[in-house]
Amino acid sequence: MSKHRKKFRDMMAKPGMIIAPGAGTPLDARLAQQAGFEAVYMSGYAAACVRYGVPDIGLLGYGELESTVRAIRQVTDVPLIVDCDTAYGDIANVKRTVEGMESLGAAAIQIEDQIWPKKCGHMDGKFVEPRDVAIRKVKAAVASRSDKDLVIIARTDARGPLGMGEATERAKAFFDVGADIVFFDGPQSLDELKQICDLNLGPQMANMSESGLTPILSAKELEEIGFKLTIWPSTSARVAVRQVSEFFKHLKATGDSRPWLDKMASLGETNKALGLDDVRAFENNITK
Repeated sequence: MSKHRKKFRDMMAKPGMIIAPGAGTPLDARLAQQAGFEAVYMSGYAAACVRYGVPDIGLLGYGELESTVRAIRQVTDVPLIVDCDTAYGDIANVKRTVEGMESLGAAAIQIEDQIWPKKCGHMDGKFVEPRDVAIRKVKAAVASRSDKDLVIIARTDARGPLGMGEATERAKAFFDVGADIVFFDGPQSLDELKQICDLNLGPQMANMSESGLTPILSAKELEEIGFKLTIWPSTSARVAVRQVSEFFKHLKATGDSRPWLDKMASLGETNKALGLDDVRAFENNITK
């Protein structure tokens, strides 16, 4: 049993919204923990963007996922929710993905019903698997876990290509075969967000992807509607794209970083965030 899985289960059972910022790199996750967040969402979009420098259109597979999760787990000590895309295949692939993420200490895993190569849930041109295929994959995920505290999140992307009616039928079926959380990605109005919570299919999850399809609300507003877990999956990645791009443009034009000094961490602050003080304390304890 993982302490992180037990902690996340306890968080799900208590009142209040769980806010999980998205992280695509170990640094993102580490900074989120240092900011006081009690859970982190390992975002496929953010990993593709910041860790690998490619768009979220199915270019990464299980190997990249495992590498990213392993690196994040080594520098954080909070429950990690892992975006496992489509689990990279059918029943056998789902089993491998669940077992692999469980062995790395994931607190929750999310799988979705898109056809591979999948896309970011807020992009156009998505296609979903037949409903029976999607259901059997969720069933396989539930059956593959050895620790019952591992939270299985079943995401449907059917709202975009097939409408809310089909997305609702899939969510009901996912819940019936044992998903702990059913996650509608890409609802397109406040009314649709309310419809999701009115279904009473266990705790509900919201995705705040700024400039995407879903209205952006605060965690408090979402909790009042009925949501329990909210992720901001790609926000840190897009902040990085904007700010680093602006700095590089400035440096190229001027050859001078001094105007940016008040916008960056000092060398000491950066080393502290990376845990240098802890490493030195350990070294001193060994050598004294």
